[in-house]
Amino acid sequence: MSAKIALPQLPNKPLWFAPSQPRERLEHDIDADVVIVGAGYTGLWTAYYLLKADPALRVVLLEKHQVGFGASGRNGGWASAIFPISLHRVEQLYSHQAALHLQGAMNETVDEIGRVLALESVDADYAKQGFLSLARSAPQMARARAAVESAARFGLPDQWRVLEAGQAQSCLNAEGTLGGLYTEHCALIHPGKLVRGLAQLVERLGAKIYEQSAVTQMAPGVVHTACGSVRGEVTVRATEAFTSQQPGKSRFVIPLYSLVLATEPLSPELLARLKLDHRMAFNDMRHLRVYGQVTAEGRLVFGGRGAPYNWGSRMSEQADLVDSTHARIYQTLLEFFPALADARITHRWGGALGVSRDWCPTVSIDRKQRLAWAGNYVGDGVATSNLAGRILRNLILERDEPINTLPLVNHHSPSWEPEPLRWFGVNGGLAAASLSDLEERYTHKPSRTAMLLEKLTGAH
Repeated sequence: MSAKIALPQLPNKPLWFAPSQPRERLEHDIDADVVIVGAGYTGLWTAYYLLKADPALRVVLLEKHQVGFGASGRNGGWASAIFPISLHRVEQLYSHQAALHLQGAMNETVDEIGRVLALESVDADYAKQGFLSLARSAPQMARARAAVESAARFGLPDQWRVLEAGQAQSCLNAEGTLGGLYTEHCALIHPGKLVRGLAQLVERLGAKIYEQSAVTQMAPGVVHTACGSVRGEVTVRATEAFTSQQPGKSRFVIPLYSLVLATEPLSPELLARLKLDHRMAFNDMRHLRVYGQVTAEGRLVFGGRGAPYNWGSRMSEQADLVDSTHARIYQTLLEFFPALADARITHRWGGALGVSRDWCPTVSIDRKQRLAWAGNYVGDGVATSNLAGRILRNLILERDEPINTLPLVNHHSPSWEPEPLRWFGVNGGLAAASLSDLEERYTHKPSRTAMLLEKLTGAH
């Protein structure tokens, strides 16, 4: 069956979604100690760590749709130690020691997620086998070697290691592999099982989750919905890309869409032949990011960036599906693994990730406004949201821990430009990343466009 014919016929249905009993809507006024807006990873991890620290806390979560509706139920399933901006950029903004502290905390967070899931008997298909970024061109191989050398000079000699062609091909039999870059600091999860498991866990600990309860207004000490309000000592805004839709926040963060495909379960023989019979996260070192994993049931999940930014930070269900972008992701999948040309694509979907102007996440608190917030993960939120939840617990309960001094704590990003500058700038950046890959394909040299883009954004 031709993907050109089949892909547009597939509905917007994330592989990770599953039918569940709907929770009640908030229909009266209540009191709480902490009210959390958003029942995704950030909100749920925050509730978990708060209740483990103080089981007597009254914690309420308000969700506009259902648990895991946003990025927490739509992502690619990587719990990685990757931070959206480079350590050199963190060093410029803060200090060398702060950057080292941050990377150490991100590494530990990957293990912390596995520790909690085991401790609390939450089955989210967690598997820590690392992350392999393939080099499939000479410029990509040069970047792999440079990344290891740069990390060693920075003081992190064990963060990454180069794999030569034979080593990389023994891990992943992708077409055109010249080598790769490997780190142990990454785990795979089933996003839906994780978000649903966390929701059930915090409910067992005493939290109350209200679904279909869109927040209409947040004020110091009270959060309003259409049918009821919650009076709380502290409000936590955990709305990630959806923050852009709130009054006065349209330039605080922008929604940038990432799109994903999933195959039917692949045969054990085919998985073995392609060296996909493992739970290692993978991509290659192109500039317009792609990402892949094989699920516990043997499906290949493969996604990427490239969907256009919508004018005025508009978010809609239609933006989850961009036929041309899904088609490019499918073609990239076949470039990696031509043998999958006959494998059926069963799911396609998309979702918005939150991006701040300087690409840096934040975990912050304003005690005067009685408001805390976290997000702007730029697509690296599966692990970072766990770290954010622990920091939010500390900030709310005024607990002193070393993670409270990490660079993302109370980090304030500049505002995005107004339209039309924002539209031109963001879509221009996406086009530049795609052009950089094309430039390297034809010149076989590192892209000058990509070097400029990295200097402008600080991203990597």
